[in-house]
This record gives sequence, C-alpha cells and structure tokens, in this order.
Amino acid sequence: MIVENQNIEYKESWHDEYLEWICGYANANGGTLFIGKDNNGITKGLHKSHELLKNIPDKITHTMGIIADVNLHNDGQNEYIEIIVEKYPSLVSYRGRYHYRSGSTMRTMTGVELEKALLKSHGRSWDGVPIPRVAVDDLQQSSIELFKEKAVDSDRLTTADVDVENRVLLDNLHLYDDNNLTRAAVMAFHKVPDKWVFGSHIKIGYFVTDSDLRYMDEIHGPLIEQVDKTIDLVYTKYMKALIDYEGIQRIEKYMFPREAFREILTNAIVHKDYSSNNPIQISVYEDKLYIYNSGTMPPELSTTEKLFEKHSSKPHNPKLANVFFKSGMIEAWGRGFEKIRDACEKHNTELPEYDIMSDGVMVLCKPNAKYMELLDNGNGRTVRESERIVSEYERIVNEYLTEREKNSMVAILEYLRDNNSIDNRTGRELTGKSSATVRRYLTKLCEIGLLRPSGTTIDAIYIKMSE
Repeated sequence: MIVENQNIEYKESWHDEYLEWICGYANANGGTLFIGKDNNGITKGLHKSHELLKNIPDKITHTMGIIADVNLHNDGQNEYIEIIVEKYPSLVSYRGRYHYRSGSTMRTMTGVELEKALLKSHGRSWDGVPIPRVAVDDLQQSSIELFKEKAVDSDRLTTADVDVENRVLLDNLHLYDDNNLTRAAVMAFHKVPDKWVFGSHIKIGYFVTDSDLRYMDEIHGPLIEQVDKTIDLVYTKYMKALIDYEGIQRIEKYMFPREAFREILTNAIVHKDYSSNNPIQISVYEDKLYIYNSGTMPPELSTTEKLFEKHSSKPHNPKLANVFFKSGMIEAWGRGFEKIRDACEKHNTELPEYDIMSDGVMVLCKPNAKYMELLDNGNGRTVRESERIVSEYERIVNEYLTEREKNSMVAILEYLRDNNSIDNRTGRELTGKSSATVRRYLTKLCEIGLLRPSGTTIDAIYIKMSE
C-alpha cells in the first residue's frame, strides 16, 4: 500500500474544493488524487461513481483549461477513481488563483512567489524584468569601465567588443527589455541599486562570540564593484594575517584562501534571491567565517559533497550571471567549485561547508592548518604587530649605528628585519665574512640592545630583544 506523500493524496468522497489540489499538482511536479479511499489508502467505495467519472474531467477542463487522466477502478468489492495530473509547462490558475503543492500541504501563491512562478512559466527570469524610468546615464560610469577592463583582461570580450557606446554594450549583454533596462543591469551598474532592488548590498560584521558583535560595515554601490571592495575590506580590516617564515622569507598567513573566498562571494551575488530584500551577510570570527545569502539550490545539489562534484550551472539570476561571466569574475558550467577546491588544496585548507536551508545558503569557511598552528601556539603575529616591531627595530638601528657600521653589516640587518634570530653560520652565509668578523657584528648588535645571545659558543643563536 502506497502511503500519502507529496504526489499522492487519498479522499473518501469528491468535493469541488479538490480542484485546488489538482491545480496545485499541475503547478508543482504532478501527482495523483484517489477518490473513494481513506487516509490509509483502503478503498471505501463511491456513490454515483459513473456520474463523477464524467463530471470531474469536465470541471477540470472548464475551470483550468487542462486535461487530467480520470480513471474508474474496482478492487473487487468497491470502486474508486484515480485522477492523474501531469506537471504543466505553463502556470495554471483555478478561479483566478494559483495553487501549489509543497510537501504535504497545498498553498496559494501570492506576491513575489507568484511573480517568479509566472516569469518562469513564460521562460523569463526575475532579473530580466524591465525597470521603467532608469536611463543609461543613471548608471555609474566607473562600474561600466571596470566591467570593460575585466572583460578584456580575461579574454571574454575583445577591445572592439567594449569600445562602443554604453547603450550598445548593454544591449549586447542582453540587459534591455524593449527600451527599458532590466533589473540585472540596474543591480550590476547603477549608482544606488538599493533604490530599485532593496537589499542588493553586503553586510560584514566581526564577532567575538555569536552574540558579541564588535564592529560592522556595509558595502553599497554597483554589484560589479562590490566584489573587490568587500574582499579588500575583509582581508585588511576583518581577517587578521599571522606572520610565518619560510627560510628567510616572511609569509602572511590568512585563515582562508583569498581565491576561494572570492569564488564563494561571487557565487552568492549571482545566485542570491534578491526578491527576499535581504543583503548578503558575512560574519567573521578569529577562527572561522560565515557567508549567508537568501536563495535555494537545485534539488540535485542539496549537499556539500554534490556541490563539489561536476555539475551544470543553473544561476538564479542568468542575466546577472552573464555580466559576471563576461567580466571574467565567475566561471561557466559550475567550475567555480573546482576553483574553490583547488585553492583550498593549495593552502591546505578544508573545503567550505554548505548548509542549504529552505530560505537560504550558509557557507562555513574554516581556517587552514598552518593558521591554526600559529594561532594555537601563540607564535603568529598580526601584520600590525609585525609593523610595530619593525618600527622599533629601525629606531634602534638608526639611533645607535653609524652609517659605516650599517653599510658593513647591511645583509645581517636586512635579514633581521624579517627574522627573529640569527647565528654565526647564517651571518657568514649572508656576508661572506669570517666567523670572527660576523661575531664582532653580532656583539655590536647586542651592545646596542638589538640582540641577546642564547649561548656562549661561536654558533650560539642571537635573539632579537624587541621580541
């Protein structure tokens, strides 16, 4: 016995209100309505079954203009009717109202949901809707110039393609509907897109705990400009870099790769459901960050694992996605997730985790292993701390060493700018001088308070006092 589910419903008798259910099935994924069965699927029989067999198809056609397959069955003792409803390519209404089957419930579509469903049924997208009374001159020229520069640099367009009037460029990008600019054009290039599409900005906050917000910023303006502005702000103000060393080279370690963050951010911008009126939200902590945007994923991409498998690209805003693709800021065919994986592998970072909810997508970005090692051991310095130490180092060198002394030990002084300690062997390799000469240099640096020896042998390690 098949139990009731999203596509199957049992009713003991017929009532005309069930035409709403048939309408909902046609607008969703189709379904089957059984008349003459109880909630457990047990046949109870029908009164005037042959009359219903004629009347139900007529009512479906006359009220909705669709055809359903209505069949009379007999289980050996009692009769029941089976109504099979196919999914219709265009939106179906019943008495001027649009119903939709979702899970085990039937609801009436209204407002933005109805608008999107109507657009989809006509092969149109939400971001392709025209916005009257917005002229090309209302768009921000710097955003158009940025698009041209990125499009040519990425080889998505040629110089000849972009060396045209703005109107022609936007028309070639399919950003016009008759004589009106579309929502995609306004969001991508308008000076104040929030004026026309509320929530088309990005909020960033730094959190110590989930309830302790220390400071925040908002990024407004054309979407095409928001990407770089957001990345620069996150990686200078919100995400601290810890200092590490590879040999004598100083390395700034961030908790999450910039390239991967860029892909996640641009994906959020392109796939966001802007009709929600909610901005993209970025929450930064010391050891993690979250990126949230309103919107949904296709059912076949419902888990993190499936997202990082090869899949086709189905952007929620195809016209906006085309602008970002032509600019070189996103990849086609879902390759953005490959770039995220490559960046994470390169920096020894876990893949981000996607929590796909009914009303949005939350992405958790965890820190890479080296960053956590520096953070946990207390050995990592932020860039600001490093700059302070360098400033103190330069003060001591300039105050206590003569120009002749600085010229003699220039290689050692340059090495100590970015390193915490030095020994005689390293000094000999840097200068080409003898052990005795290098020891004299290091002794001088101890006398002025820059170094202190950690031992008495000739190859003792000398540690910077400013540490």
